Amino acid sequence: MSEAINQGHVEMRVDELGIATIEFGHPLSNSLPGKILRKLAETITESGNDSAVKVIVLRSAGGKAFCAGASFDELISIQDLNAGKIFFSGFAQVINACRKCPKLIIGRIQGRAVGGGVGIASAVDYCYATRSAEVKLSELAVGIGPFVVGPAVERKMGLSAMSQLAINATEWRTAEWAMQNGLYANVFDGEDEMDEEINRLSHTLAKSSPEAMAELKKIFWKGTENWDQLLSDRAAISGTLVLSDFTVNAINSFKKK
Repeated sequence: MSEAINQGHVEMRVDELGIATIEFGHPLSNSLPGKILRKLAETITESGNDSAVKVIVLRSAGGKAFCAGASFDELISIQDLNAGKIFFSGFAQVINACRKCPKLIIGRIQGRAVGGGVGIASAVDYCYATRSAEVKLSELAVGIGPFVVGPAVERKMGLSAMSQLAINATEWRTAEWAMQNGLYANVFDGEDEMDEEINRLSHTLAKSSPEAMAELKKIFWKGTENWDQLLSDRAAISGTLVLSDFTVNAINSFKKK
């Protein structure tokens, strides 16, 4: 098993205003092995249950890619259906942690988002991005499909935009396109401008009624009460497909590039 699977981090800090910043990172373009997915879901849940936390900012490390999606090193190591379902359930756990968290989550997307990265951007409640934050759902190109993240992307962007991303799996869509289709609330020329706006909004929300924000969040996510089962079922689909010869060969080809 590749050492890359055991790399990466998830860190959380809470300031005096109750603004929690959760950061995940991985040396391979902030890709997400199962270990990081589990820790990220746990940290989001922990923040949601902490009475000292008023609002959450979710970000990734560095100034390049926001998230390269699933770890190819871990995908290629999957040998059976159970292991496949467990891995893809990691993305389901992160999305469901965002969904169930009673605190509003602001997303900070500083660079390209692929696959599961688009799913995370879709699962936050309010998302800012830079012009370099292009998006792509690349799963079909390796024989899988965005089954787990699909419900979150569809909820945020609509079926039409999600299907365009899912079908045209090798084409990058601009940050402006993502904003026009509802993924991003605003797009900025650089990180400094984006961070200034994140700082403004998070400070405003930190002073807002926690009860009102929690009730609003319930309304925003109405109709997703079945997602624990839905995303588990979707993880089983991906867990089956990842074992195919097509996917194994496709991932190995990508890794050689």
